[in-house]
Amino acid sequence: MRVLCAFPEAMPSSNSRPPACLAPVALFLALLFHLSFSSQVGDRRPLPVDRAPGLKEKTLILLDVSTKNPVRTVNENFLSLQLDPSIIHDGWLDFLSSKRLVTLARGLSPAFLRFGGKRTDFLQFQNLRNPAKSRGGPGPDYYLKNYEDDIVRSDVALDKQKGCKIAQHPDVMLELQREKAAQMHLVLLKEQFSNTYSNLILTARSLDKLYNFADCSGLHLIFALNALRRNPNNSWNSSSALSLLKYSASKKYNISWELGNEPNNYRIMHGRAVNGSQLGKDYIQLKSLLQPIRIYSRASLYGPNIGRPRKNVIALLDGFMKVAGSTVDAVTWQHCYIDGRVVKVMDFLKTRLLDTLSDQIRKIQKVVNTYTPGKKIWLEGVVTTSAGGTNNLSDSYAAGFLWLNTLGMLANQGIDVVIRHSFFDHGYNHLVDQNFNPLPDYWLSLLYKRLIGPKVLAVHVAGLQRKPRPGRVIRDKLRIYAHCTNHHNHNYVRGSITLFIINLHRSRKKIKLAGTLRDKLVHQYLLQPYGQEGLKSNLSQRLLTTLTSTKRKQF
Repeated sequence: MRVLCAFPEAMPSSNSRPPACLAPVALFLALLFHLSFSSQVGDRRPLPVDRAPGLKEKTLILLDVSTKNPVRTVNENFLSLQLDPSIIHDGWLDFLSSKRLVTLARGLSPAFLRFGGKRTDFLQFQNLRNPAKSRGGPGPDYYLKNYEDDIVRSDVALDKQKGCKIAQHPDVMLELQREKAAQMHLVLLKEQFSNTYSNLILTARSLDKLYNFADCSGLHLIFALNALRRNPNNSWNSSSALSLLKYSASKKYNISWELGNEPNNYRIMHGRAVNGSQLGKDYIQLKSLLQPIRIYSRASLYGPNIGRPRKNVIALLDGFMKVAGSTVDAVTWQHCYIDGRVVKVMDFLKTRLLDTLSDQIRKIQKVVNTYTPGKKIWLEGVVTTSAGGTNNLSDSYAAGFLWLNTLGMLANQGIDVVIRHSFFDHGYNHLVDQNFNPLPDYWLSLLYKRLIGPKVLAVHVAGLQRKPRPGRVIRDKLRIYAHCTNHHNHNYVRGSITLFIINLHRSRKKIKLAGTLRDKLVHQYLLQPYGQEGLKSNLSQRLLTTLTSTKRKQF
């Protein structure tokens, strides 16, 4: 069960539109509500719920929210996005000017857009304008020649546009690109599993396209620089980075910066380890490069983007914070829930899996607060499944349970920003597929952005008391999160509250609104999986249809 809700504390004016709420419903095991409440006493009406076979209403839960003071306040860009540098390799970077893709990204603004991933540390910048002559890829030569000619013609057309550069790509061109990307994806997976990565060339034109996409979409670009270019004494070789910085400054690109990606894996990927103190010195060196460049003298710097905080990774973070804790504006790490090669649909509903993130948060916070108390912490590059994801699982309705719980848990525990890997690319972990169609997690993200504000509220629940059994850990299968409603949403008056509930019990839970939440008007929005696939459904078009057809329904 997944639930979101909102309540205004002030009476809405006669001219204001009533608050609204959303509810995605998963088969039997899960239900996502979005409820919205006005403060009109006496307008509360019961919410009709169809009884599902085999489920019993046996537990009454009293729910209230403390509205006096928020327990946390996260970044306005809390839910943000990532693009992996592999889009250079598989060719999708040339299609970031697509009107449809820009429109979908704009729906999730404001947000950060991190350009980084496993191939960050194999990225080299070259100030070239026309990359088509040096392109390569699978397929017949005549197809490739026509394809490359189309890319060049598209680039020429874009250069003539002023402001945002938006393109309409022919279907034939997109089909050729999908074929190319599918074959290149196999090459990229082979590199990943063998830990042997080829270099990627980022040209000036490619950087222009990347920044154009971010700027037109209302996203702030964070660029992760290559940290594996090393001098003989193992210090960072900044020559390529300096060239990129100078070019970006000449174009007046507003960019924030990072250095490297998962430095704890450098020995495996490159045969050369970089410890925490050395990485800290590298960040100080990067800061010294930014300061003389007028446009970047006050640019934000984030890092060190470590992986899962195991013992050796915590040691790296400790060494980094000693040297450069005050240099970065936020401390960053990554998280992956499941091995994509062995995942099953029910894995997305396991409370043990959902709780792995909470333990990581505590470990990171402990180190950060030792050296720089109060420093912001970001989760960058969160994915549900590794190895590019799993078809009909990572891109399905079921994956939304992990994603929604991640958003609620991170905000509740004070993580300032979460960056979703990835907004778009070839594979199955993304918000938008290679046909430029939004997947279920996109709609969940869109609703989250529209309805949930940065202020986190305390939730009070009665009726779930359980006695612990010896040797058994009690894991909460009913997860309730509350926020002040996004004040940019004009469907809500100020003072509204949004809450969401995830029910992973096999029995139905009856929730009674108490205290602050009593006697409210309820609006329900339904977002359901479509067809016979149930939890595995990824037919987002029907999800959209369901949402729009019920959005004015009142109970």
